[in-house]
Amino acid sequence: MYPQRELARLAAHKAALRRNIALHRAECAAAAARVAQPLEWLDRVVAFWRRLSPLAVLAAVPLGFIVRRTIGPRLKILASLVKWVPLVFGAVRGVSAAVKARGASARS
Repeated sequence: MYPQRELARLAAHKAALRRNIALHRAECAAAAARVAQPLEWLDRVVAFWRRLSPLAVLAAVPLGFIVRRTIGPRLKILASLVKWVPLVFGAVRGVSAAVKARGASARS
């Protein structure tokens, strides 16, 4: 049905396609491994945290207070920002909603 030369050309083309597919498959596997590295690290941290006894978790609370006392005075500006930023965002959102509502009522 097909001449021998065309069959050989098709076989070579098929082999080249298979090599390209294998190469792309390996590249995708390497990229997926790179993307999954942070998730693997997070999984290890979660597994470590679950292995800790409940008493060790309770010991983290006083340790947090100690760290807060040593670092806390330096972070007063950050604490005030954390305290006031939600209020500012709420006010901005309210003003923008009022402006949109006023624009919509003026159009109709």
